[in-house]
Amino acid sequence: MNTERVGFVGLGRMGLGMSRNLLKAGFPLMVWNRTAARAEPLVAEGAQLAATPAELAGGSDIIITCVSDTPDVEAVILGPGGILEGARPGSLVIDCSTISPSASRELAARLAGHGIGMLDAPVSGGSEGAAKGTLSIMVGGSEADFRRALPVLQAMGANINHMGDHGSGQTTKLMNQILVVGNALAMSEALLFGQASGIDLEKALEAVKTGAAGSWMLSFRGPQILQRDWRPGFSVDLQQKDLRLVLEAADGLGTPLPGTSLIFQFYRTLQARGLGGEGNHALIKALEHLAGFEVASGTNAAT
Repeated sequence: MNTERVGFVGLGRMGLGMSRNLLKAGFPLMVWNRTAARAEPLVAEGAQLAATPAELAGGSDIIITCVSDTPDVEAVILGPGGILEGARPGSLVIDCSTISPSASRELAARLAGHGIGMLDAPVSGGSEGAAKGTLSIMVGGSEADFRRALPVLQAMGANINHMGDHGSGQTTKLMNQILVVGNALAMSEALLFGQASGIDLEKALEAVKTGAAGSWMLSFRGPQILQRDWRPGFSVDLQQKDLRLVLEAADGLGTPLPGTSLIFQFYRTLQARGLGGEGNHALIKALEHLAGFEVASGTNAAT
């Protein structure tokens, strides 16, 4: 039995699976979500439901947040009824959201002023990884806090790396997102090329996915594209939020990211068409619009 009491704030597509794995690992768990009904399955499995983030923090030793954007994290930590109101000195906040590295450093400093530790620990692996407990977790913060948090992180992820001081986990996650969308664009272009050439795309995927061209994106999202399945493991809207964070950080560093900037604009065209809730692999739809045909299994739409 794990003795650290864990509180989990944010039961969205990622948080629900992550919190369920904490229950499976034996952690006493309290949860809070803006829409309380989202917590009902976890309560049925043994979690406690808190009325506010402050109440959750007061009953927890380690508090995990997994919400959408920087303002959301700031609200649940610093806002009225937030974590800071209830957390005791000696408690530890682990933010698994993807937010601005500079904002994460500022939050850590605010919490430290009250004797509360913080780790930025954004995750990657999609809703599949959250459900299976196989997420990659990139952690920034003190070595002592990382060691304390490790059993909790191991209940949710399989590839856990301490990257350095506060903000370094978020910086690593933004690197991850540059690679994700770069892979998505390459996959989209390759499938479009294959469709235009008239080859069997399912066979082509099998042929290339275990070679040098292989990637998580290709293995998991390529088949979805061929089936025209746009259910999100990670939505276009959330991908755009992360790319905005990337481009803002890069602008502050004076670092050119021309490829990422282009992909940001492609995703923007999808949002303009009302497709923001679809999976981020729907990037291919922006290229299909330019090409004038769709990619799908068992079709030869280009001819």
